[in-house]
Amino acid sequence: MLQRERVSENIYVFQSDLYAQVTAGVVVGSEWAVAIDTLAYPEETLEMREFIERELKVPVRYVILTHYHADHSWGSCFFPGAMVIAHQRCRELLADRGVESLKETRRQNAGFQKTRIVLPQMTFVEGVIRLRVDKKTLALIRLPGHSPDGIGVLCEEDRVLFSGDVFMPLPYIVDGDFDETVASLKQIRKMGLENIVQGHGDIVLRGEVDETVDSHLTYLSAIKREVRKAGRRKYAADLLKGVSVQSCGKDRVLLGGLAEALHQRNLMALYRQLYDREPLSSSE
Repeated sequence: MLQRERVSENIYVFQSDLYAQVTAGVVVGSEWAVAIDTLAYPEETLEMREFIERELKVPVRYVILTHYHADHSWGSCFFPGAMVIAHQRCRELLADRGVESLKETRRQNAGFQKTRIVLPQMTFVEGVIRLRVDKKTLALIRLPGHSPDGIGVLCEEDRVLFSGDVFMPLPYIVDGDFDETVASLKQIRKMGLENIVQGHGDIVLRGEVDETVDSHLTYLSAIKREVRKAGRRKYAADLLKGVSVQSCGKDRVLLGGLAEALHQRNLMALYRQLYDREPLSSSE
C-alpha cells in the first residue's frame, strides 16, 4: 500500500513501500495539478495518479523531474498529455542512459513492459523558473550533487522543498559530485524551510532541518577524511572497506538497511573523484 501524507494545503507526498522509501509529490490547483517526480514501480505511480484523479478530482498537467534516475523519472509516461519539465541535463541523461537502462530492466522484469522514457519537453539550464498553481508558486532551482542534473522544487508560500536526492537520509554522491553536494546542502540551510520532502525517506520538519544538514556535512567531511587517509596507502581499498557508516556518524539501518552498502559506494566514488583512479586492493 502506497504511503500518503498531506504536508500543507493542497500539497501531498507519496512514499514507496516497494523501493528504498522513494518519494514523489503533487501540488493541487483548482483545475489541474503538478506532479513532482514519479515512483519506482509502475503500479505505485498508477496508484498515485488514481488518487489525484479520483480523490482530488483534477488531472496532472505538469510533471517536474528532480533528476533522471529511474526511480524518480520513469513513471512520467503514466501521465499522458502532461508536460514534463526538468533541467536540460536531465533530458540529455535520459536520452543517453535511460533508454538503454529501460531495455535491460524490461528483460529482467515484465512489470516494466508498458513503461517508456518520456524526454522533458520544457527544460532550463541556469537561474530559477517559476510555475503558478492557483495561489502557489513553484520555484525550480539548481541543486546538483547527487547527480549533475539535480533540481529542487520550492513551494515559496509554504516553504516546502522537494529536494530530490541531494537531500536524503544518507548523502549519496556516486553519480554526482562531492563539492556540489556540500554547496547544495548549505544552500538548502539558508532557505528558511518548513519542510523538506527528501528524495527518499520521511519528511524533514522545520526544527530538524539545521540539525540534519549539519549531520550530512559532518558525514561528508568524515568520508573525505577517510578517503584522504586511504590515498596515502598502497592498498587503499583495504582501508576503505573497514570504514563503517557508523564511524562516520550515520546509522546503518537508514533507508531500510541500505545505508552501509551506499556508504561503501560513497567511499569508492569519492576516491575516484579525488584521485581519478580505482583504489587498489591487496587481493587483486
